[in-house]
Amino acid sequence: MSACQTAAGDNRAALGLAGVAIQSGARSTLATLWSVSDESTRELMSIFYDNLVNKNMSKAEALRQAQLTIVNSSKFHPYYWAPFIMVGNWQGLTKD
Repeated sequence: MSACQTAAGDNRAALGLAGVAIQSGARSTLATLWSVSDESTRELMSIFYDNLVNKNMSKAEALRQAQLTIVNSSKFHPYYWAPFIMVGNWQGLTKD
């Protein structure tokens, strides 16, 4: 879910929109804890999906590696990559 504060919850949904997606049947969601910039999100998502699909990493490792790639860029302060979390199944993609 590439949007702002998708893991910020309230008393109705503990994990916000990400929690609602899980309760509705999604296996996992990549969510954020606070507002994110379009530029850093675009970069992180591009690296994440490349890692996940082309490098056959688990979802958790794909996110970790994307964050490590961005953390090494002087362009992005941790504020821009740290809010991303994996909710639900963190393993690799399944072929149904």
